[in-house]
Amino acid sequence: QVQLVESGGGLVQAGGSLRLSCAASGGTFTIYAMGWFRQAPGKEREFVAAINWSGGSTYYADSVKGRFTISRDNAKNTVYLQMNSLKPEDTAVYCCAARPNSISSGAYMLSYKYPYWGQGTQVTVSS
Repeated sequence: QVQLVESGGGLVQAGGSLRLSCAASGGTFTIYAMGWFRQAPGKEREFVAAINWSGGSTYYADSVKGRFTISRDNAKNTVYLQMNSLKPEDTAVYCCAARPNSISSGAYMLSYKYPYWGQGTQVTVSS
């Protein structure tokens, strides 16, 4: 069983930056594909970014491409989401998710492919 704990959320002005962290415990972190998803009030959960077990492959939603960067440090059992040039529409609860084995590149953005989820961290971007 894997436990995931996110941190790093907060309130930031438009154009600012935040770095989210997701610390994993209770499993073999290096074999997990990891993803970030977000959910804004009144909206469905949406894919943000994902990374494979080695960090060699990353995937992004079009809405964050070029502004967000996902990375992982397997020695620290942690995955990060660096968010730059934040916009008010980025306001949401951000959750990290873990998958115990590899998936096809087309499936990384599918939330149901991830069996383990953190509680989420709030990101609020003011205009």
